[in-house]
Amino acid sequence: MLRTLWVTVAIGMLSVSSGPATQETAEAQVRGIIAAQAAAWNRGNAAAFAKDVGADVSFTNLFGMVMYGAPSFTERHRQILAGFYKGTTKQHQIRRIRFVTPDVAIVDIDNEIRGVTAMPAGIAVPADGVVKTQLMEVLVRRGGRWVVEAYHNVDTKPAN
Repeated sequence: MLRTLWVTVAIGMLSVSSGPATQETAEAQVRGIIAAQAAAWNRGNAAAFAKDVGADVSFTNLFGMVMYGAPSFTERHRQILAGFYKGTTKQHQIRRIRFVTPDVAIVDIDNEIRGVTAMPAGIAVPADGVVKTQLMEVLVRRGGRWVVEAYHNVDTKPAN
């Protein structure tokens, strides 16, 4: 009886202690993906920037364009990194990571693109050369690997 109680308590302690460690590991993995995106952008490498997007990723850029699928995501980033965002740098500041389930994370990011000297027709270049956006990424863990399933980017407006 005492042995059964001890085993039950030990298993319970393992269950409790494995939860936070698992979430800490998951959070570290998600943070690693977000950091890798910025590093790839800063190298001008669209393929590396897109390496963690899911096959059917939903992508809305700050201009309101909506695209679906990893090939579209990669190609659009290839275009902009070779075009008007060529030579820019990206800074991600994670505001919040919320695990909706252990395998689904919503990541809110303060995003800045620095060194902007050109924008698409009809869009003004910021005086300081910095485009500021709010980026939301939804990541899902499948087979032990985190992938970006939604990437939604909107420009920030100055407070009135």
